[in-house]
Amino acid sequence: MTLDWLRIERRDAPLVISIPHAGTELAGYEPRFVSPWTARRDADWHIPALYDFADSFGATIVRTAMSRSIIDVNRNPDGVSLYPGQATTELCPTTTFDGEPLYREGAAPNEAEIAERRALYYAPYHEALTSEIARLRQTHARVALYDAHSIRSVIPRLFDGELPVFNLGTNAGRSCSSALRDRLAATLAASGQSCAIDGRFKGGWITRDFGRPETGVEAVQLELACRAYMIEPAQPWPDNWPTAIDDIAAAPTRATLRELLNVLIDWTSRRNP
Repeated sequence: MTLDWLRIERRDAPLVISIPHAGTELAGYEPRFVSPWTARRDADWHIPALYDFADSFGATIVRTAMSRSIIDVNRNPDGVSLYPGQATTELCPTTTFDGEPLYREGAAPNEAEIAERRALYYAPYHEALTSEIARLRQTHARVALYDAHSIRSVIPRLFDGELPVFNLGTNAGRSCSSALRDRLAATLAASGQSCAIDGRFKGGWITRDFGRPETGVEAVQLELACRAYMIEPAQPWPDNWPTAIDDIAAAPTRATLRELLNVLIDWTSRRNP
């Protein structure tokens, strides 16, 4: 069955790029949200365009066109928080990153509807990742899964101050080999821009669930501050957010992203027979 919201670009290098939060489709739920713009505000804006060079690496890309406000495919399917004690959003979010309500009064999804969304949108995304990794493992002993994200640089509810430009998550070193983590960290340090390794963003459910270096699957998450490739307003409003990609800011960022993917390809290729 073809799902028009699930986009899969199959290629043959030992690298899968997951883009779970760039979607903006609201699946007919628009009237229930406070506004369509509010429901889309926290998307990972322009991530597919930012990584438009990935095809030249032979990377497989899996992404959803569905908004994270419908269901967040990077959360624990059981709804358990990935960051206990810290502010975050749910499997089917009811608030924005800033803590504002997403839904009109009485319009938030109940447990039955959450289960329905999980079956309709969550399960197929994870099945696609599982399938593509398994396909590549038929010809590669090791495969890297790279989960690509972005977020506004300043969100006081979620983190203090200004977020570093590059935020690498490896589930505190459990989702990828330690030597690979070190190589990726060195690449980010060499960029000359601020970076953090397993800081505020240690990796979402995709990184944590799929990352099993002992079985040949290396998984990492890269959370990118939006100022790395676009001009961020002090306060996002419908008339100023999102802004377009700023080519001047994006050029060095893309160069670093290319280096990260190069490291992943080199790492997996050297360890494939």
